[in-house]
Amino acid sequence: MALHFAQRRIGVVRVAFSPGRTFLRRNLIPAPHANSGPLMERRADRELPSVNKDRRWMRTLPIFAIAVGAAMLGIFNYQKSSSSVVSSTLYALRTSPRAREILGDEIYFAQKIPWISGEMNQLHGRIDISFRVKGTKSQGIMRFRSIRPDRMSYFRTEEWSLETEDGTVVPLLDSASDPFRQHD
Repeated sequence: MALHFAQRRIGVVRVAFSPGRTFLRRNLIPAPHANSGPLMERRADRELPSVNKDRRWMRTLPIFAIAVGAAMLGIFNYQKSSSSVVSSTLYALRTSPRAREILGDEIYFAQKIPWISGEMNQLHGRIDISFRVKGTKSQGIMRFRSIRPDRMSYFRTEEWSLETEDGTVVPLLDSASDPFRQHD
């Protein structure tokens, strides 16, 4: 009696296919619809809800891609700006008599958030960067290029220059006072 009541409670129907043999089959309960009230009981064999065919999320995909791209650019630029290469070149620029003559004192990045242009690949021996700097007298763009010919050698500075606002390029690198030269 209890088994029969439980089978009826969960929706089991007896189906006879052949004389003497009966099979049990469960009825599927339709999924709840919007505004159909609270679902008071859950069964594992209930009908699945219909799949939402709306593709509104595809409109936000370009916005998401742009946001991720901008974040990546910001992270990579921050990594460049906080590297030892940028810190060293900025320090060398501050201590260079020629640069102080052109830019003045208090040499630092021209923008609050500096943009470091170029490649900084120390692993493969290629550094070619430029960024805007300013002092108390004027502003300019500092360029620094250094290569490492092979794995076991030191970096060799090829260019260290300052381009002023009027377009004049002043080379800051000379053999007598090279601040980047490895002292033996």
